[in-house]
Amino acid sequence: MRTQSTVSVEKKLLRLDEVQFIRSWIDRPLTTGAVMPSGKMLARTMASYVDASVEGPIIELGPGTGAVTDALVEHGVEPARLVLIEFNPDFCRLLRSRYSDAIVIQGDAYALGRLVANHAPAAAIVSGLPLMTKPLKQRNRLIRDALELMAPKAPFIQFTYAMIGSPIPRRQSGIAAEFSKPIWMNLPPARVWVYRRG
Repeated sequence: MRTQSTVSVEKKLLRLDEVQFIRSWIDRPLTTGAVMPSGKMLARTMASYVDASVEGPIIELGPGTGAVTDALVEHGVEPARLVLIEFNPDFCRLLRSRYSDAIVIQGDAYALGRLVANHAPAAAIVSGLPLMTKPLKQRNRLIRDALELMAPKAPFIQFTYAMIGSPIPRRQSGIAAEFSKPIWMNLPPARVWVYRRG
C-alpha cells in the first residue's frame, strides 16, 4: 500500500529525473532525443506488448532514467531479466542504483550485436532510442540486428513522436509491423510501433 510519504518520495524522484533528463537533452539533444522522460501512459503501453511469461531476457535500449523500466517491472518482468543499454554514464549510475538486479551496460545501442550477444535470444527488445534522428541505413541495421538477437515472434517495441509513418520502413521483407493508437496523454503525444519477424 502506497502511503502519503511514498507518493511524496516518488514525486520528488520524478522531478529529479525530469531535471536530469532536461540537462542531458540540452547537452546532447540528438543523443537523448527527448526533453522529458516517457510519460506513464506511454511507458505502460510499451510494456503491455511484452509477454512477461515468455522466458528470456528483456533488453531495453536507451532506458534513460527508467520510466519504461518501471512500467516493465510493474507489468511483471523480474528486474533480474532486464538488460539495460544506456549511452549516458549518469543515467547508467542512476539505473544501477534503482535496479541492482538488472544488468546495466554503458554503450551505444546501435552496436547491439556486440553488446548483448551473451544475452540472446531475447524475449523482447524495448527501445526508447530517438530513431528518427538517425539515418535510415542505421535504423535498418538496428532492426535487423535486433531481430537476429530475439526469439522467433518476439517483439521489437519502439515509440515515436512522429504520428505519421513508421520509424522503420514497413515494406522490408520479413518484418511485420503493428502500431498503437496515438497516446495523447504524453508530452509530446506519441505512438508505439511493434516489429516482428514476419
